[in-house]
Amino acid sequence: MKANKSTKSFDAVEMMRAIRSKITEETQNMSFQELQQYIKQRFESADVRSNALPR
Repeated sequence: MKANKSTKSFDAVEMMRAIRSKITEETQNMSFQELQQYIKQRFESADVRSNALPR
């Protein structure tokens, strides 16, 4: 039995690895307080609440 091979137009694993690498580079030398501020700013600038499930 042969599996159907198709080319992917989107690779979620590759995208996640790229995002993780970028965040690591941006935060690698931060103190804990700087990291907390970084995360807070990122959440405030991103519209993460619109992607949340309705309450």
